[in-house]
Amino acid sequence: MNTGIVQKWNKYCVNKNFIGLGSTRKVYRFGDYVFKVNVHGIGYQQSLREYQIYEYMRSRSIGFEQILAAVYFVNEEVCIQQYYNELPMYDNQTFDINEKEGYCNFPKQYKECLEILDKEFDSFDLKDSSNYGLNDKNELVLIDYGMSKKIYNQEWVPAVERGEIPQIEIHVCVKCEIKTEIRMYGENDTDKRCIKCGKE
Repeated sequence: MNTGIVQKWNKYCVNKNFIGLGSTRKVYRFGDYVFKVNVHGIGYQQSLREYQIYEYMRSRSIGFEQILAAVYFVNEEVCIQQYYNELPMYDNQTFDINEKEGYCNFPKQYKECLEILDKEFDSFDLKDSSNYGLNDKNELVLIDYGMSKKIYNQEWVPAVERGEIPQIEIHVCVKCEIKTEIRMYGENDTDKRCIKCGKE
């Protein structure tokens, strides 16, 4: 990887390169790289786990690393990863990955890889389409795989309940009037605008 990308990563994290926003990380793209910038401490935990998981899986068996987006660099601010086209939403919503749907190809060792992630890394949400991209063979690649069940239950859920980080809910955006995923901060949040209409 180009060391200049690592040294000057923040210059690529500008509005024109913005591609997505999760509950704990904001994502930008420049060429073949994505920059996941932490907006909450849980984001750093996710990024660090992605790096550890990728290195473990890469050393374990040829093939597993092709199912996971490569992680090149992690610190407390950012995770730099290989870019893959995201799976498109259906009806402006994410969906559960299902091998019977036929919208993409499933790589070899896919099931085995997910079993290892589940059993050895306590990985969470491995079927959510928002956590996947597609390679040039139209095969699934996990691009977001750092959340664990323990972090989710013990840290993420309480942070959501306190209104510190958003939960993704389906609503009609009050501005563009499209039914889509909206970031909601706790029970008292009444701002039902989508990301495209300005709510982060």
